[in-house]
This record gives sequence, structure tokens and C-alpha cells, in this order.
Amino acid sequence: MVMNREDRLVPRAVARELAPITRAVELVAKALANGGRLIYIGAGTSGRLAALDAAECPPTFGVPPRLVQAVVAGGRRALTQAAEGVEDSASQGARDLAARKIGARDVVVGVTASGGTPYVLGALRFARKRGAQTVLLTSNRNSPARRAAHITIAPHTGPEVIAGSTRMKAGTAQKLVLNMLSTAAMIRLGRVYNNWMVDLSMTNAKLRSRGLRILREATGASAAEAKRALAQSGGLRLALMMLKTGASVSEARRTLQRTGGNLWQALAAHSGASVKEARAKRAVKSAPRKPGLGKPVLEKPGLRKPGLGKRS
Repeated sequence: MVMNREDRLVPRAVARELAPITRAVELVAKALANGGRLIYIGAGTSGRLAALDAAECPPTFGVPPRLVQAVVAGGRRALTQAAEGVEDSASQGARDLAARKIGARDVVVGVTASGGTPYVLGALRFARKRGAQTVLLTSNRNSPARRAAHITIAPHTGPEVIAGSTRMKAGTAQKLVLNMLSTAAMIRLGRVYNNWMVDLSMTNAKLRSRGLRILREATGASAAEAKRALAQSGGLRLALMMLKTGASVSEARRTLQRTGGNLWQALAAHSGASVKEARAKRAVKSAPRKPGLGKPVLEKPGLRKPGLGKRS
């Protein structure tokens, strides 16, 4: 089928953009670690795909909704109804971004397949003026919006099966890149342990069951042990820390607080502390005893040394 053959070109196009994608991930991870936000902005299909990625971050990674946001031309209505006319206003893009109080700690990702959407271009220019880092995700390497972006990600997916319908290959490429930006950044922030979602929001029966399964697989604990740790801690990350280290709730919480919640760093810190403690114990055992601090020598009866008897 023609569509399937064309779709196979998309992953290859994305793979050719791994270098700028990696730089963008580093930018996003650094911003989030320093109190900033990841703000997507787009119109039409691009905006809706951005909104989808932003909406998935809280339940997947346990982050607050404000951390990853999407600004879509036309507002909430445009998520379910076409509002393409709004994308022609660069000033509206700037105003919508200004309403989010963009600052120097934020990263703004403009998503536009054509690379010429005025709404996105106006937003990126405004973001740069406010000192924010900017990323452009487009299918047009010669986009005029490049000048407003610190990093440009431009997978070349070629002509669409239906000419100009960028919801197809271009949209698929955008979804793949957005997945990588948010997921890789969250992994760097310690929001994932191996390939387990340790900040999963367990808001229904299916997700609670998944949470217990993650705990058991990640730690080797029994079902009873996983349930008990989860009941004591109230969350997967803390429960996993307890089961992996044998620490109490308070000890595990303190260690995580010292590492800013980064599970990998917390486990490494606990492991390092355990190694230091073990070395200290071995050092004490192997240290030579000081003279006079050894075991007392017991004298045999009747063999007292001269001069140690009772005085007459």
C-alpha cells in the first residue's frame, strides 16, 4: 500500500535529526531541573499533537501539569474543531505566549510542519526576547522561523500521499520527536527507573495493578512486600527506594530529598554510604590494638610475682 510505504520513510527522517534532538533534550532537561518549564506552541495538527504530548506527562511521569504545557492557536476549542484561521496572526502567538509568563528559565518549542506559520513564528520571536531558549520542530529545513530558534529539528519526510496534508508523514514525524523530547528529558531527571514508570499516577484499578507489578519486577519483592511498601510510602518512587535499600520511609524520603527526587542518584548515594560504612567497620576490626588495651593475662594460682603479696 502506498501510504504504508511512505510511512516507512518517517523513522529514517527522524533518525537523521538525532543530533539536534539530543541537544534539545539536554536543553529541556536542564531547564526543568532549574525550575523552568517546557512550553509547546503550534496550530492545527501540530498544536494538537503538542497538546497530546503535554497532557500525557503528568500521568506518566508524575509531574505537575504546569511543567509541560501546550499553547494551541484558537485555544481549547481548536483541540476538537478546526480553527486554522487563527494561525495567520503572529501577534496573537506572542500574546498567547505572554499569558504564560514566559521567562529565561523556560524552553519554548514551536511546532509547525511548513515552518512558516505566523502564529508560531511570532511566539518564538517573543520567547527569545524574554530570554527563553527556543526550539523549532518543522519539516522545512529552510523555514524562516529558523532565525528565531536556538535549535532546529527538521526531519525531511518528503511529499505527502495527499498533497499538502501534513497531518500524515509530517505529523507522524512530529509525534515521534515530541515523544523523544519529553521522555528523554524525564529519564535524565530520574523520572524513569530502567524502563519502569516509577512516578505513574495510580488513579484507577488498572494503574494500581500496573504499579504493583512495576514494584515487583523492579525490586524482586513479593506481592505482599510490594503492597506493604506502597501502603507505607503512598507512592511508587518512595516504595521502590525502600525495597531496593531496606531503608525506612523516613530514611528513604530524606535520601530522595537530598538528590532532588532523582531516584538513580538517591540509590547511588545510599549505595555509597553503605560502602563507606562497611569500610569503616572493617578498618576498626583490622586496626592494631594499643599496648595495654588487649585482653588481661590471667595468673595461675600460687604463682604471684614477688612484691605483689599482702603487706605485713
